[in-house]
Amino acid sequence: MRRPVGVAIGLALASAACLALVWAASLPAGDAPAWAAATLPPATRIAERLIPTADVSGTPAAVAVTPSPLPSATREPTRPVATRQPTRPVATPRVPATPTPYPAGERWRFGVIDRLGDLVSYDLAPLGAGWYVSGIESDPPPSPYEVAYIVGVHRGVVGPALPELRRRVLARPGAVWQVGNEPDVIWQSNSTPEEYARAYFQVYTLIKQTDPTALVAAGSISQPTPLRLEYLDRVLAAYEARYGEPMPVDIWAFHNAILREERTSWGVDIPPGLDVEIGRLYRVDDNADLGIFTEQLIDFRRWMRDRGYRDRPLWLTEFGVLMPAEYGFPLETVSAFMVGAFDWMVTAVDPELGYPADGDRLVQRWAWYSLAATDYPGGNLYDPETKAMTPLGEIFAAYMATQ
Repeated sequence: MRRPVGVAIGLALASAACLALVWAASLPAGDAPAWAAATLPPATRIAERLIPTADVSGTPAAVAVTPSPLPSATREPTRPVATRQPTRPVATPRVPATPTPYPAGERWRFGVIDRLGDLVSYDLAPLGAGWYVSGIESDPPPSPYEVAYIVGVHRGVVGPALPELRRRVLARPGAVWQVGNEPDVIWQSNSTPEEYARAYFQVYTLIKQTDPTALVAAGSISQPTPLRLEYLDRVLAAYEARYGEPMPVDIWAFHNAILREERTSWGVDIPPGLDVEIGRLYRVDDNADLGIFTEQLIDFRRWMRDRGYRDRPLWLTEFGVLMPAEYGFPLETVSAFMVGAFDWMVTAVDPELGYPADGDRLVQRWAWYSLAATDYPGGNLYDPETKAMTPLGEIFAAYMATQ
């Protein structure tokens, strides 16, 4: 099992092309990659599609791209959002009593999304986080921080081109590589289950043949709702049908957003390849509901157990509050959600669902959105312009000082 801290970096490019050709010849028919770099869209979110636009009064309304607008009047009356506090989780977690192979303390579990791929520009020490999620093109931060790198996938096409991916794997032995970013979202990796299964095979095979010490994370769906878990079921079925074996996964990765699932509406729409129109019709003010957050996480762990993956770690590689303050999400609400999620995840244990090698904890690592972002700045821990820590960053750092 992987040591949770300390990833070494180093190695060469010279033999990459020859190794890549040998690897390509070993692929099943139809899976040999195109060696030219794929033209991929920028790895950015389209904010106006995930979050409803606002009218002049600031009331959430339909997104501009929605053919049939979803009027704000259709939202059910709720408690005032600005004063609403996240629901406490229904489960009562307990601290595991048995020793685990992980290091003392909990800081290594806490991570942050490096949205701009610019870790080296920030003074990370005061924050106290143990790891980061960043794009494959970013430079690693100085020791002792660990990084999980996102390998781009769009419509089933891997980017960068596989020879370049091999070069990067050689240069970062023992690293963690997440395949795709929200393949279930049409304005992210936007891949059908069958496309994602094929891309995952290509990336997993290349990485493992290049660096057997590397770890490969699968999934990274936007939220573990029934609709998104159905998407993953189809991924597993497509992989086994094509390659004749269950899909090999070192780490299951996921995001835990709380966003509307409705075709052409705001939120995360419908996963590519699924012929339905609606899933969970979350409201705007659900975005910081800790009860929904914990329920979805437990549901994903249950899904893992029922598919034979209970003995794999679970990493939450993105979560946060995407809604802006004017929608009822001031600093107090965002920080309450963040701290409440931390409190729950650091202690949540289930002897039937949890990861046995980690004292049956439900989730092993988590990454807050975001270190610094320009699209959804409400969760920023640092200002992307000044590089100074924000008030929310100070709350994060104070929490980490207790770990």
